[in-house]
Amino acid sequence: MSQPTKLFEPYKLGPITLPNRLVMAPLTRNRAVPPGMVPSSLAVEYYGQRASAGLLVTEASQVSQQGQGYQDTPGIYSREQVAGWRKVTDRVHERGGRIFIQLWHVGRISHTSLQPNGGAPVAPSAIRAKGKTFVNGTFTDISEPRALALEEIPGIIESFKRGAANAIEAGFDGVEIHGANGYLLDQFAKDGTNKRTDAYGGSIENRARLMLEISKVVAAEAGPERTGIRISPVTPANDVSDSNPQPLFDHIVDGLNALKLVYIHVIEGATGGPRDNAPFDYASLRKRFSGAYVANNGYDFELATRVLAADAADLIAFGKPFISNPDLVERLKKGAPLNAFDKATFYGGGAKGYTDYPTLGAAESAE
Repeated sequence: MSQPTKLFEPYKLGPITLPNRLVMAPLTRNRAVPPGMVPSSLAVEYYGQRASAGLLVTEASQVSQQGQGYQDTPGIYSREQVAGWRKVTDRVHERGGRIFIQLWHVGRISHTSLQPNGGAPVAPSAIRAKGKTFVNGTFTDISEPRALALEEIPGIIESFKRGAANAIEAGFDGVEIHGANGYLLDQFAKDGTNKRTDAYGGSIENRARLMLEISKVVAAEAGPERTGIRISPVTPANDVSDSNPQPLFDHIVDGLNALKLVYIHVIEGATGGPRDNAPFDYASLRKRFSGAYVANNGYDFELATRVLAADAADLIAFGKPFISNPDLVERLKKGAPLNAFDKATFYGGGAKGYTDYPTLGAAESAE
């Protein structure tokens, strides 16, 4: 180790002590078992292998069938799904790990073939997203959405509340609300996708309302000290945009702070892309929020070390490096080389590119 770093120091996250400050970011892997969208036995192994992370956050998991946007993503709304996730949390806890589930509703980023009775996906406004979704083994144009009626919104809020209750029943240490990357809550927040004229549209306060109402009910169900949220103020992911993101997200984070959520998980820049795609003052969010700030997007050991040293974040989320390095914590500690990832096996498939990446010990003994 060439430089001292806070990355491997413990951190107290609400009632949980994390042994290090590495968070495994949510990573969609499309390996749930249809038709029930239950996590498979491979998922048990996959998360168990990565239990040395300070905190694991699962792949995004839909809170209802309506909330699904891609094939073979797991849910957290049925008894079978709760039982499947219980096997995952048991394995992670046996290995000494801590795990949150990410609660998801994709909104308009879906396809009619995934929706109840083949209906249209739902959105704040009936604006079709440019882009593709992954269904029936191929990338397909996103379907035309319909605008949610005002009287449907309580049902959306209820589905997140039920998802949080199911998560706690499944043995999760907490939940992360997916408010990022152009999915439903982000679609409501941003004025490029929200053209409503009712109580959920127009002003910043109105557009932020759904994200904050859902955060409130989820925190009441799981406990605010076990509830985090992911946001992405300036990402263009899934064809979202906002004309003035700084006051919008300052307002959102003020609301989240009032609810005493345990962390905000912030994608800095364009998801999986440049960190400087648009001007934004992330330090403003950190200042407004008394819980933990989890920094995400393009972090490596050097950048993580620098940002933690500057006290610009409390925890650092790593995504793709965790796909190919189940023992990422150990590798970074030792300054060991990382396994390269195989993009062809990211989405769907079996054990290949999922549970078969070697640990450092296995690689060394094979030499």
